[in-house]
Formats: sequence, structure tokens, C-alpha cells
Amino acid sequence: MILLQSYSRFLLQTLLNRVQSLDRAVELDYHWVEFDDLRYHVQVSMKNPHILLLSVSLPTPPPETIFFGGLPFGAIEAIKAAYGVIVQILDPPRDGFNLTLKLNLSKLPSDEDYKHSLLVKVASIREVVLGAPLRVILKHLASRTVAPDFDRLVALVHRPEESFFLVPKADKVTVVFPMRFKDSIDTVLATSFLQEFVEARRTAGLNNAPPCLWSPSPPMELKGAPENALSANAGFVSFVIFPRHVEGKKLDRTVWNLSTFHAYVNYHVKCSEGFMHTRMRRRVESLIQALDRAKPESEKSKKTTNVRSFKRLSLKDNSR
Repeated sequence: MILLQSYSRFLLQTLLNRVQSLDRAVELDYHWVEFDDLRYHVQVSMKNPHILLLSVSLPTPPPETIFFGGLPFGAIEAIKAAYGVIVQILDPPRDGFNLTLKLNLSKLPSDEDYKHSLLVKVASIREVVLGAPLRVILKHLASRTVAPDFDRLVALVHRPEESFFLVPKADKVTVVFPMRFKDSIDTVLATSFLQEFVEARRTAGLNNAPPCLWSPSPPMELKGAPENALSANAGFVSFVIFPRHVEGKKLDRTVWNLSTFHAYVNYHVKCSEGFMHTRMRRRVESLIQALDRAKPESEKSKKTTNVRSFKRLSLKDNSR
């Protein structure tokens, strides 16, 4: 299985290129979109070459999620804790975006390793912002407490107009994903993939992984959730997270893997579909080659003898 990287590769490369040529005045204006409809905009002006503006547009949240000022709960605190003095949050953000950050590249540390790790963290803005409420809940789980500012059932956005749900408790957090796919073939492949995903969890080598369940109908943990949020044509996947899964450095990995679980499944569904198409094309090509070999050799042209024809004449024809 391939896990998605937490940082945006294009954003990281843009930051590295800009830091390496900080003494040159270069104007940048980049727009791009990444999976789950996350949009980025990077700007650098000629007047202030050491200032970089990074704007981010998040997926459209469904009604059941909690947003404050266009951002998930705890996002502002998470940004300040992650980036410190090199980042300033602009209020209001640029038009069409949920967040605009002003990066002062001249304040980056001189140590190259620390500088690179900090730029990787900036390129992981998606994890910092969208994973902020999940991180708050899992931090309380590590200390075996429940976050006081959350309800019994918490909805977090991870795709446009789609959310996944958390049921926080002091000893565990249950995470439920309603799995939706637009294409009928993707739905069939995803259902099979998720069922095998659950079976793989039962192998001996994955005893320490979070328990995983799949069901075609909403589990009991989603009692009280909005009806429109319970429509899932590929079923529901549940993970049970225990304190051992969020200890120390495991917290960051758990936050990222849960935040991008649907994208992870969708990626492997598309890979499986592409693999099957490749196999089918190869099979068709081999069948065509077999048919070509089975054709009989062209028959040799037979020599035909010349045949003369005679026309019988009548007496009347002779008299003429």
C-alpha cells in the first residue's frame, strides 16, 4: 500500500527554489489544485522578494461541521504553534480563499536541516489546518481525557460537502467514514477493497493496528447524525483509536492518515482500475496474436487452361 505524503510537493519545491534565490527579485504568481479540491495560490512581488503570500482554499464544509471564521476549530492555534514568527495570518484573507499566510523568508533559521524541516512544515499546511480539530481530540486521548469543547459526535470536513465523524471518549476515539463514490465501477472496487482491508487487519503482523470494521449500513455510533450525511454507496468504515496509537511521534502520522483516508482509498481504487485495464489490453493483444498465427497460408494460385468457345451457326446465317 502507498501512503500519501503530508506535504504538497509543488509547494515545497516552490519554497525551496525561492529560498535558494532570495537575493534575486523574482515575481511569482502560481495557482494550482490538489486532491479533495484544496486550492493554493502563491504570490511574490518584485518590491518585497523576501515576502511570500500563501493563500489556501479548503473544501466546502457540510452543515454538520464546525467552522470558525472559515477555518476548522483550533486551526489558528495550530498555525501559530507550527510556524512561529516566520508566518503572519492576514485578516481578512484574499478573496476566494479561507486562509492567507504572509511568510517572511528572511527570518528562516540559518541551520540548513532546521530550515528544510520548517519549509516541509509550511508545505504541510493542509495537515496543520484540516487536521487541527482531530489533533486536539487525539491529544486529549493521549492523556486519557475528553476535549471539553466538543459534542458527543463530532463531524470534520475532509472532502467537498462531505464529512467523517468522531466519537471521543477518555479511553478511545471511534472514527467513522461514510464512503461515497460517483462512478459505479469505483463503488464496486472500493467496496471490495474495504472488505479486504478489514480482513487484512486480522493478520498476525497487524495486531497493534487500530481495529477496523466495515458495514453497509450506518453503525450505532452515528446515531443522531444528519440523515443526508449517512448516505454512502460504498458502506461505512470504522476505526477505533486507542492511546497507544497517538503516543509521541505517532500522533502526526495518525492525524494525517485519518484526514486523508478517503483519498487513500480513492487512489488505490484508481490504481486497481488502471491495472485491470492494462491486463485486459494485454490479454486482448495476446488473443489477436493467436488469431493471426491461426490464419491459413494463402492458397497458391492455380493455373487455368485456355478454353476456346465455338458458336454454332445456322443455315440462315450462312445465307447472309
